[in-house]
Amino acid sequence: MQIQDLPYSDPGVPDARSGPRLLWWLGRNQLGGQCRALLWGLLPPPPPRLQQLLARKAAYLGSALTRRVAAGEVVTVSTGDVEKIGWFVEAVSRFTAAALTVVVVCVALLVYQPALGVVVAVGLPVVALAVLPLLPRATSRADVQREKAGRATELASDTVAGLRVLRGIGGEDLFLDRYRRASQEVRHAAVRSARMWSVISALQVLLPGLLLIVVVLRGVQLAREGRITVGELVTVYSAVMIVNYPLRHFVEIAMAYSFSRPSAQRAARVLSLQRLTNTESSRTSGAPGGELFDPASGLRAPAHGFTAVVCGDPDMAGRLADRLGGHAAEPGRSVLLGGVPLDELSLAQARTAVLVQDKDPVLLSGTLRELLDVPSSGTVRAEDALAAAQCADVLDALVQGSLDASDPMDARITERGRSLSGGQRQRLALARSLVTDPEVLVLDEPTSAVDSHTEARIAEGLRRLRRGRTTVVLTSSPLLLDRADQVVFLHEGKVAATGRHRELIGAEPRYRAVVTRETEDEQHASGDIAAPAPPRERPDPSDGAPLLGALEPLEEIEESA
Repeated sequence: MQIQDLPYSDPGVPDARSGPRLLWWLGRNQLGGQCRALLWGLLPPPPPRLQQLLARKAAYLGSALTRRVAAGEVVTVSTGDVEKIGWFVEAVSRFTAAALTVVVVCVALLVYQPALGVVVAVGLPVVALAVLPLLPRATSRADVQREKAGRATELASDTVAGLRVLRGIGGEDLFLDRYRRASQEVRHAAVRSARMWSVISALQVLLPGLLLIVVVLRGVQLAREGRITVGELVTVYSAVMIVNYPLRHFVEIAMAYSFSRPSAQRAARVLSLQRLTNTESSRTSGAPGGELFDPASGLRAPAHGFTAVVCGDPDMAGRLADRLGGHAAEPGRSVLLGGVPLDELSLAQARTAVLVQDKDPVLLSGTLRELLDVPSSGTVRAEDALAAAQCADVLDALVQGSLDASDPMDARITERGRSLSGGQRQRLALARSLVTDPEVLVLDEPTSAVDSHTEARIAEGLRRLRRGRTTVVLTSSPLLLDRADQVVFLHEGKVAATGRHRELIGAEPRYRAVVTRETEDEQHASGDIAAPAPPRERPDPSDGAPLLGALEPLEEIEESA
């Protein structure tokens, strides 16, 4: 049997309209393997084609994937669900061979000894289909067990991730009790599921045995009447015994389909996700450069400049970062880079031009050298990026935590960097982003977990290392804002003011409230906010009114004071 080279050069376009259609598509594309398995009794491998498709979909959607589908569901689909789908795909060949065997035996018995052949031909379908009514209940109980197990795993993962915080507040016992209750629920669900499957397994043994007894009793009766010989009875008995094993595959295929159908439905839901922008257009030229413009908010980030964006709503800031990365919220509202919509670029071109670092970046396990081995321009060295991100103490911590690594670059980072503090993980992620050296780098709160002294040094290093490139930082930190070439203040998703940090802190009360965390009462007490001014006295900058118009109410307040 020819071995298929993996991965596939082109896994194809899946039929993701429904779970059954996806199963049919997978089976159709492995028809050659199914036929060879049928002829030689070999089993085709589980569908690596599906795993490859899921991996490509995750890479295609990027960070937008986990915003549309829960991260836990993505992991479940790519592991457990793929295994169940693979079970069904490879069980098809065994079922086909079993079905042919049963048909051939029934036809042969009908021809060889019709009196007993009729009993076998009627009894075999009854035996094969008798357990089908029990499968939906068994599958339902298995799904409940899977759901409860997923919740327990998620609770355990959250507990491990926040163990340091839990110890600080004395919450270990509380979460231990929660996990104990969750694990007991999983155990009870597993017992209920096992009971149903034990009944099905018992029927698999009982029903073929009853059929064999019926055939023997009928054969003995016919032999006494002289209608068949003892040799013919033994032959029929042997044929029924042979068919007993293929009958098990009828139950297996039913079980495999019952488990794989919801799994295929979940896989189809993930595979059917699409970016709202068209990244497969005909544009083949290199990635553009120039000003970055977001038509949804009116944000303009000049080329080769350091632009800081202040947004009072963290969720709104996250949506802005998504748009700047090419994930438009709706078609036709793509961000422009140098006048070129990002949705007219291929995915590779768009990601080469714009890199977005999320608020909570993920560190993969491996050595520090592997972490920083990312596609890059080659201009920025790893040492320079680590220095700019102020990672000296992080390197020392990695060396101290490694038993066999004297070079920090060879020190291993645990899964998701759990052995490091939040600030250390944040700085390593920033260094990784700096190494890539994209034309446009978008950072969402890159220093929220570091102290002010470190933050000031990071701001200087970031400005120095990104000189000549476009950098957009979504932050409310005065240290970063003071070092930006331009600060853009967004209010309710629209640009409300633009200028330098020190200008806006004195001229825009709403900006000052976000940056200094002043409450509304404190602003009233300081005289920054008076009675609401008429709309004509505070024009909306998005309507084309001069930004200086926003200063008029402040001047009136000072005069009245």
